[in-house]
Amino acid sequence: MTKQTTITIPVPTELAEIYNQASPEDKYKIEVWVRMLLRDIADPDPNKLKRVMDEISDQAQANGLTPEILEEILADDE
Repeated sequence: MTKQTTITIPVPTELAEIYNQASPEDKYKIEVWVRMLLRDIADPDPNKLKRVMDEISDQAQANGLTPEILEEILADDE
């Protein structure tokens, strides 16, 4: 696993309050989004979208998302 460190990003107080009150799942989504944003800045590779999509797929599968569960989730939105 990649070594991790914590960074500090200034945000308006109201956004910090929203983050602090967010569920662990929402906090994780924010962390993933920030990682992807930083990678986007650092990596000018034109194939990065596919890599990011593959990474998201891998994470979803590691967290137990199956094609059947995904199909059920998508069917619920209809």
